[in-house]
Order: sequence, then C-alpha cells, then structure tokens
Amino acid sequence: MIKIIFFCTVIALVTSPLMAKEEAEVMHWWTSGGESAAIKVLADAYEAEGGSWKDSAVAGGSNARSAAINRMIGGSPTTAALFNTSQQYHEMIAEGMLNNLDSIAIANQWDEILPKPTLDAIKVDGHFYAAPINIHMPTWFWYSKKAFRKAGIVKEPQSIDELFVVLDKLKASGVIPLALGGQKWQENLLFMAILSNVGGKQLYLDVLNKRDANTLNSPAFNKVVEMFLKLKPYVDTGSPGRNWNDTTSLVINDKAGIQVMGDWAKGEFTQARKRPNRDYGCFAGLGSDSLYIVGGDVFVFPKTDNKEQILAQEKLVETMLNPLTQIRFNRLKGSIPVRTDIDVSSMGRCAQLGSRILKDESRQVPDGSMLMESYRYGSLKDAITEVWNSRDMSTQKAVKILAQALQG
Repeated sequence: MIKIIFFCTVIALVTSPLMAKEEAEVMHWWTSGGESAAIKVLADAYEAEGGSWKDSAVAGGSNARSAAINRMIGGSPTTAALFNTSQQYHEMIAEGMLNNLDSIAIANQWDEILPKPTLDAIKVDGHFYAAPINIHMPTWFWYSKKAFRKAGIVKEPQSIDELFVVLDKLKASGVIPLALGGQKWQENLLFMAILSNVGGKQLYLDVLNKRDANTLNSPAFNKVVEMFLKLKPYVDTGSPGRNWNDTTSLVINDKAGIQVMGDWAKGEFTQARKRPNRDYGCFAGLGSDSLYIVGGDVFVFPKTDNKEQILAQEKLVETMLNPLTQIRFNRLKGSIPVRTDIDVSSMGRCAQLGSRILKDESRQVPDGSMLMESYRYGSLKDAITEVWNSRDMSTQKAVKILAQALQG
C-alpha cells in the first residue's frame, strides 16, 4: 500500500501543470540568415530557463503582423508577437487585445533604463504594453572598403555634397554606387536618411509630427526632396522588388559601394564572416553631429486569462531583457541593447558607436512610425514610392505629393 501511494505521488508530481514547461508560441518575421541566428538566441535563453519555445515564422513584417492579429481575433492567439517600436499596436491596446507588463516593467525600472523615444512608444496611458528588445537605427550607411579603395575614396562623406562626390567616384569605378532594394519600406528608409541628414532635427520633427503647410512648403523641405530625387541615377536597374538582404549582399561582395539600411544589416556581414574596418565600414550619418533615429523591435503579448500562458509571457520578457541575452542577441541582430545600463564593450565597432551616440539625447529622434498613425505613415510610404519611381518627377510636384500624404 505504501509503495502504491508513493508511486501515485510521483506520477502526480511529474504530470502536475506546475512542473510542466511553459510553452510559448512566438510569431515573428525574422527569416534571413542573420535574423534567424538572432531569434535562436532568444529561444535558447527561454528554454534555458525551463520554457518550451514554439517558433512561428512568417516571411515579411506586414504578413506576420496581420497573421498575429488574425490569430487574436480568431480566438487562438500566440503567446507573443513581434512588432516594430511604433504605433502599429496602439489600436490593439485601445481594443483591449494586449496584456500589460506593468509588474515586470516597474520591478526592472524600465522608466530609468530605456531611452525616451522607446518609452513613449511602449507606454500608453501609464501602462506598459510591449517589451522592447533592441534599438535599431534604420538609416546607417554601410560601405564596401574594397569598393572605396578601388574608387580612390579615402574618407567617409561628412555632408550631402561630399556624399555625391563619393557616389560619382564609385560610379566612375564601375560598381553600383548606391545599392537600394526597390520596396516601399526601403525607399522610405532612404528618404528618412536624407530628411534627417539634410533637414536636421527641427525640420525632421516638424515634417513628421507637426506636418503644417509652412514646414512642407519651406525651402528647407524643398531641398530635402531635391536631394532625394538626385540620388536616383546612382541606383542600378536591378533595384525594383529586390529584398534588403540581397541588396546588402551586393555590398558584402563588393559589387556596390554604399547601402543605406538599418543596423540589422550588420548581421548579414557577420554571417558572411566579414569584419568591420577591414571588409566594410559603417557611419550613422553625415557629420559628427548627425541625428540618430531611434527605432527597434518589440514583442506584444495577446490578452489571455490562461495562467500558464501568462507565466510564459512573463518568462519571455524576463529572458529577453536579461543583460547577457541582450548582448548575445543584439550582437547577431546588428542592433544595440535597448537597456542603457549594459556594458557594450564586447560588441563590434558599429554597435559601440551607436551606443555612444545614443547617450546624447540631443541627437535622438523617434522613428517616423512613432510620430503618426499607421494609416498616415503608410500613405507617406506610398507617396515616397510614387515620387521615387515616377519619371521626370520635379521637386515641386514631389513636394506636393508628399505634403498631401502627410496632411491627408
């Protein structure tokens, strides 16, 4: 009898829900080489803490976000879903579709250790609704050292005029001067790079946040648009529809000189075993006081009353924001830790440079997606693509098209 009772007790302990691993289904769009390696760091960290990670990858950011929302509406939400640090998920907050993370955020002092633009994006009406995992600056300049040497370029451009000199030299040397993937979001990044570097902080904020007629009709904004259009002849004919990582590959293989792309591109260089300063270079902007656009990625956690899923959500947040996980993940993702209290001396040159710039609040500006509703930002990207891909587009006509999108 004693043996039977003991045996039943053991079975009960083994099969108890308290002893089971918290299974977390995580939906994301990280499918490229560098991205896949980075997401594995998060999965491994979660499983090292006793959890069970179920990977749900959907190619393409908009596809993955739509799939996550449809799962919520359909009553079978994932444990967590990837979004950008933006207003993309604010409507979901308003509809009560997300669990808040207040207890974890307060316990870990997020108000003190996260940059203000990030806090503004994840904290709504005093509650925390997303777990930020990195800072992505979307408008880094990446360049091939070999292509620069071949073209006789000895220093990084410090102004828009110097950038065009560099592009002319690259073109004359026979390489693609400016590698661009012809997709809306990539064309948008290029425009934002010119807006921030040519327009400066006040114009950047006024164009994307204020959006008034005086700003959009100003000579300063006209110059931004003129410089954007002036870049078109430096892009190759294979640009339309090309994926960002295939475009980065052109720089990796020294077929192109420069690409304007987020710091996630570093993951592709790392996967290709390319080394900074030897094989490629990076600079955050044109000049020593260039702006640093603060973007990034967050995970949101669909509303649920299931205790096991809530425990899984909490464990995900804790492991994702763990300092060691932050270093390992961001080293592969190309981004920098979202926590400003982490020592980044073990990370690469580009990450250290970005972290150093980020500490200067005067150079911080929010990503455009944080400054306007998703529908308006989508309209702006549509307008940028129209402007970029239209033949014989004048500066005046382009300004009008962009102004209509921003004010519509």
